[in-house]
Amino acid sequence: MSNRSITLDDRLYEYMLSVSLRESPLLKQLRQETAGMVGAQMQIAPEQGQFMAMLIKLTGARRALEIGTYSGYSALVCALALPEDGELITIDTSVEAPAVGRRYWEEAGLGDRVDFRNGFGADVLAELIDEGQQGTFDFVFIDADKTGYENYYELCLYLLKPGGLMLLDNVFWDGRVAQPENQEEETCAIRALNSKVHADPRVDMTLVPVGDGLTMVRKLA
Repeated sequence: MSNRSITLDDRLYEYMLSVSLRESPLLKQLRQETAGMVGAQMQIAPEQGQFMAMLIKLTGARRALEIGTYSGYSALVCALALPEDGELITIDTSVEAPAVGRRYWEEAGLGDRVDFRNGFGADVLAELIDEGQQGTFDFVFIDADKTGYENYYELCLYLLKPGGLMLLDNVFWDGRVAQPENQEEETCAIRALNSKVHADPRVDMTLVPVGDGLTMVRKLA
């Protein structure tokens, strides 16, 4: 028994995957292709993807929003978990990396379920609000530039339905948030966001030690 989360060494991590991970061949293929790309460390861990898919199914989410597409692994995870009439809007400043994911979305028969928007996250989110889409999303995943997190959080909270779920990735920032001497801009931005979300009366929240730290936020009213 333990009264705190235990550390996963390599042996325990591999055991966890062996008795837990149910990654489809298509997801595994995309993950392996991503491993050879520049910035491969930006891809979420497969066990985090499976956890996110479970949350989408448990909440019955139909409309999902993602900020930070990269190679499309998390988008594929989300799209596969959505119902047949579901929709995912995924946003990225790049077109090259998401083009990799698009091949897999199409192969999975999800091309009409994934709506890729190229542009800066805040700009596209503002466009969605201008289109009258506030309060229409059931699920949000934020995994983009860390200095933009606070702005994304506010905009996405506006776009999220009451009772909707938002996930914020990399909130441990590889442990740097717990190093007071680290005053790098991105570290400070995540540290500030963590404190803000913790004190925010508009939401229920919990931070779980999945991947590089994942904050779960449920919008209240």
